[in-house]
Amino acid sequence: MSIRIGILGYGNLGKGVESAVRQNPDMELAAVFTRRSPESVSIQTPGVPVLHVEQLEHMKSQIDVLILCGGSATDLPEQTPGYAASYNVVDSFDTHARIPEHFAAVDAAARAGGKVGIISCGWDPGMFSLNRLYANAILPEGQDYTFWGKGVSQGHSDAIRRIKGVADARQYTIPVPAALEAVREGRNPELNTRQKHTRECFVVAEEGADKVRIEQEIKTMPNYFADYDTTVHFITAKEMARDHSGLPHGGCVIRTGRTGIEKDHGHVIEYRLNLDSNPEFTGAVLTACARAAFRMNQEGMTGGKTILDIPPSYLSAKSGEELRRQLL
Repeated sequence: MSIRIGILGYGNLGKGVESAVRQNPDMELAAVFTRRSPESVSIQTPGVPVLHVEQLEHMKSQIDVLILCGGSATDLPEQTPGYAASYNVVDSFDTHARIPEHFAAVDAAARAGGKVGIISCGWDPGMFSLNRLYANAILPEGQDYTFWGKGVSQGHSDAIRRIKGVADARQYTIPVPAALEAVREGRNPELNTRQKHTRECFVVAEEGADKVRIEQEIKTMPNYFADYDTTVHFITAKEMARDHSGLPHGGCVIRTGRTGIEKDHGHVIEYRLNLDSNPEFTGAVLTACARAAFRMNQEGMTGGKTILDIPPSYLSAKSGEELRRQLL
């Protein structure tokens, strides 16, 4: 039996989920839902309908898991709890500070409907969260470090594009090499925000725009750039298209700790990602979590979940016997 997947939202992330579903033989894409005119959306999977979001109220018997591909700022806080009573749902909500309240809303809705709602599935939160848990459990006396990049921050790039006079922008988050080296060597440095990452911005200015003002607005923008050493480069639209059209990202989670009665042995645990396509990788994580949501609900589980609550084997299409033989 194939797990029937619905996709809500067909931007970069929705396209990444579609690609991932096509690579999983135990899944099939049932429908793509959009707030746009369905006729304006062209997908890559032949024979699969593109429907307006309003049709979701009529599709409950035809979809096993609905993967929500909207944004964390305004879409997911409404959509995930809104659909969790009717569908098993999975999202990539990534506003860390608001995860507890988002979880509570999804948990209440999913329990009321007898469904499973898995939130914050991606790589951070998501895979990085899982590896932080493993490392903390193994080294209870230690310190966590997370580095992001080098990669494009879509949220920060969008913040720059909202500045008056900016036609386009890409912002790269880059770990500070000296900080990363100190952590990997087990020196346990105390690092503030500015010491861990730098930000590099590539900006296409509108004709006649005040570049000095734009650069100043970027570097002083609170919550985005003010706490970082930030470099701004002004380039042409042609250079942007040629050199910065992709969406790479990545990073690493490191935990350092000590063991022994005298705590005389140091250890470093590191999990690293190097991603050519942030949305395609995130879509692949969402798709694996959709399999887990389906299995958990089939076994009678309901309510809100995160990747920390999923038994690892539930993420895999392989049987228990295959996993024990091939991976254990």
